Amino acid sequence: MSDAPRPGGFLPGRHGIDAYGNGGFRFGDMSHRGSILMLPSGVHAWEVERADAITTASLAAVLAEREGIELLLVGTGADIVFLPDPLRQRLKAAGIGLDAMQTGAAARTYNILAAENRKVAAALIAVP
Repeated sequence: MSDAPRPGGFLPGRHGIDAYGNGGFRFGDMSHRGSILMLPSGVHAWEVERADAITTASLAAVLAEREGIELLLVGTGADIVFLPDPLRQRLKAAGIGLDAMQTGAAARTYNILAAENRKVAAALIAVP
């Protein structure tokens, strides 16, 4: 298995999450250490390591693909963290619903909704 989605931290296409933990994720016959964004365009490496670092800027790639996203699942790590209202409002203005939960729950929910062909994306913070 590779250690990164591809040069630049990107694997095109829609992929399910096969495993998470130990500081990373497995998907598409690959593994990646660190956080990821699961977007309509593919899987992207994501620089966010803590929930308090999630900002509009860190979600710029999500906003750029808003036409293909109705719901963003945010995996906030081992604990559930409430995301600030300005961030929630910015996503709502872009037509994107937001649901924050532990990373494991977000990964499982993403897999279910993606399998149903829903317009879902996920921003997942890696957990130990």
